[in-house]
Amino acid sequence: MNKIIVSIVLAVILVLGINKITDVIYYVEKAEKSAYQVVNVTTAASTATTETSSESGNIIALFASTSATDGAKIFKKCAACHSIAQGGGNKIGPALWNALGRQAGSVSDYKYSKAMATYGKVWSFEEMSGFLTKPKDWIKGTKMSFTGLKNAKDRAAVILYMNEHTNSPLPLN
Repeated sequence: MNKIIVSIVLAVILVLGINKITDVIYYVEKAEKSAYQVVNVTTAASTATTETSSESGNIIALFASTSATDGAKIFKKCAACHSIAQGGGNKIGPALWNALGRQAGSVSDYKYSKAMATYGKVWSFEEMSGFLTKPKDWIKGTKMSFTGLKNAKDRAAVILYMNEHTNSPLPLN
């Protein structure tokens, strides 16, 4: 019995001793600062929120910084579900020729969600910008599954492109 107890005590001393010796041999100083620092989290979030809300509120001001040509490139995301050509038919989503200036949910040969059909507003620049930001949040219950265009300049470009694809473009002022 004494041999077992002495063996266990010796093993514990041996493990602790090796641990201390390795700490001395491989000593590493602690860094003064953490390598990963998070600075001004709330300030950055509130600044981003302010910029997003100001950009979405004044889409017309962004028209000067973009073009319909840029919008044509961005519209390729939309072209998977929508046609924009005059006389173009509906796809998964309704045809978007003459979309700006018409009432939401008013293409006669397209089956809209109940939410879109009863929405009743006219597609203005601001209305379209809000919808394109995040469709499911703008019109609750819409069946449009697109996640949205977060960048206000991209939305402005797409809206300019859509405004060129109509019989009567809305004035840009």
